[in-house]
Amino acid sequence: MLTVTRDTFRLAQVFTISRGSRTEAKVLTVQIARDGITGRGECVPYARYGESLDSVAAQIEGLPEGISRLELQEALPPGAARNAVDCALWDWEAKRAGKRVWELAGLPAPKPQITAFTLSLDDPDNMRAEAAKNAHRPLLKIKLGTADDIARLAAVRAGAPGARIIVDANEGWTTDIYADLAPHLERLGVALVEQPLPAGADEALAEIARPVPICADESCHDRATLADLAGKYDMVNIKLDKTGGLTEALALRDLARAQGYGVMVGCMVGSSLAMAPAVLAAQGAEYTDLDGPLLLAEDRATPLEYDSAGVHPPKRELWG
Repeated sequence: MLTVTRDTFRLAQVFTISRGSRTEAKVLTVQIARDGITGRGECVPYARYGESLDSVAAQIEGLPEGISRLELQEALPPGAARNAVDCALWDWEAKRAGKRVWELAGLPAPKPQITAFTLSLDDPDNMRAEAAKNAHRPLLKIKLGTADDIARLAAVRAGAPGARIIVDANEGWTTDIYADLAPHLERLGVALVEQPLPAGADEALAEIARPVPICADESCHDRATLADLAGKYDMVNIKLDKTGGLTEALALRDLARAQGYGVMVGCMVGSSLAMAPAVLAAQGAEYTDLDGPLLLAEDRATPLEYDSAGVHPPKRELWG
């Protein structure tokens, strides 16, 4: 039996990117019950990709009973719906076998991963204050994506002089804005820039200087999208809600590495249940960005553990 429920988690504070603001995370939770065993998965439908809670729930509810994980890869396209079901099936298979998911997948036992902590888009003074409050964290990710980002970036660097910084423009820059910002990114010690130009309009990245590595986010979903990234990007951001689950995420990770790309594993703003399978995909990644639960005011009953070592692999009670 497959069931879909809607869950809402309050955010600890308003979260803003170049596309807008939110105060809560709305997710879909999938439960698959077979032979007295229940597996769970979570997805975060994303309007940027034409998804809504209703449309994704309809995709999931239209699946045949008893579908296997292999059959699922053909039944649904990459996206949030397939992600929740794929992860629920991994959880169910692990519980049925009495093993952990990484054992079933033939992976080494996972270890904690240092994760980025995201600072919301705001005015420079507020971003500096947030950076100072989180200056103890080794890796900060800052949301940018406007024509006035130099002041914001400088403010964050002043607030957290020792942290490594990732910049995420969320497709918000033009070629001219990026060209103006590029030398400042290098000067201020930015380690990585995510998706500076809109997906589908990023051809210029192959022609202009990239003093700081550029990571494809909205431009990279699954293995089929890798071919369009050549010469434009240095890394790929793997998110399970884009790949359509852990199955494709692991395959994309391996192929991206084989083709010479660095790997970042990221997330939408969801609960620990959504992050749990992504921790497995993040093993060995150059950058991990699985801070969704750290942005919440409330979480699952058995949340992921975060400490100075990073985000820890999930406990059995949560997933896998």
